[in-house]
Amino acid sequence: MPVEISSIVKEALKLLRATLPSSIEIRQNIENGVALADATQIHQVLVNLCTNAAHAMGDKGILEVSLSRVDLSKGDLADQSIVDLKSGPYLKLCVSDTGCGMDAATLERIFDPYFTTKEVGKGSGLGLAVVNGIVKRHDGAITVRSEPGKGTTFSIYIPAVEASTGVVVETGQALPTGTERILLIDDEQIVANVGSAILERLGYIVTTETDSLHALKTFRLSPVEFDLIITDYTMPKLTGADLSREIRLIRPDIPIILCTGFSEKITAEAAIDLGVELVMKPFSMKQIAESVRRILRARES
Repeated sequence: MPVEISSIVKEALKLLRATLPSSIEIRQNIENGVALADATQIHQVLVNLCTNAAHAMGDKGILEVSLSRVDLSKGDLADQSIVDLKSGPYLKLCVSDTGCGMDAATLERIFDPYFTTKEVGKGSGLGLAVVNGIVKRHDGAITVRSEPGKGTTFSIYIPAVEASTGVVVETGQALPTGTERILLIDDEQIVANVGSAILERLGYIVTTETDSLHALKTFRLSPVEFDLIITDYTMPKLTGADLSREIRLIRPDIPIILCTGFSEKITAEAAIDLGVELVMKPFSMKQIAESVRRILRARES
């Protein structure tokens, strides 16, 4: 389906502006452009790249996002070391940050699904392997430029199409919503903020915790005040699995979603034993909306 990519980018940046620290300046230069794309997946890609950029900058920096239409020749593709693409019109989506940057050894591995630059107990990152997979499914390519201390720029190329007269340009689809109360736990503040913003946009009442022990205390004080728990898997003090076990001792009936990354070792069988539903990070707005609604409907029935 033809999608106006600029609308998706602008919507994602509104969400990010509401969740990233105000000390991170967001600069944008967004041109119109249409591609045959999955709107929710493009939204997911941008949110994940920008969230990773915010992590690299810490509390202060400049995040630049641009969208432009480019015509790539064979020479352009060769000069930029872009393989597996044909010459022609593309939409170029760039995400740049003024963060810590990466060395050559790290750059070689960033798209490995089992590679993370995060320290043990500091989360699993937001899945550049997933971002890369989405781009490839759209017949596109992704490049990265980075140096230690000089920031990072990701450039995504997706084949452009003409928005001819009579073509319906989709910018998204209606997502299932609700008004239930959700306890969201993630030790990475930026990730917690983005998750909370997504859930609140869907209509839910969200309590956010970044400390798993404090989250357990919050739940213990008022276990009937929540309809659903969403927790990250890798956290210090109490892992998501351990937290789920403790919550189950207090209230066996409450549904739990356990969010896990590629680098984290938990199987579907282990999730069944815990009585939780696994959702792979990074998740899209559509994925979390549908998972939450399905689980809450099952509980109602």
